[in-house]
Amino acid sequence: MKYLKGVAAEMKKVTWPSARDTNKFTWTVLFMVLILSLYFALTDFVFGNVIDWFIRLGA
Repeated sequence: MKYLKGVAAEMKKVTWPSARDTNKFTWTVLFMVLILSLYFALTDFVFGNVIDWFIRLGA
């Protein structure tokens, strides 16, 4: 029981972000995930084709 009272006391000290800040951070994260996903997909595609080219070159 002492543990739960301690948790409740600590939770009262937390400064929660506003709904506007949460919305802004969510869209920022989603945008970065999209950009990085496209970057890694393109990098994978390019390196995959280069490696395939090297394999076909040696065969």
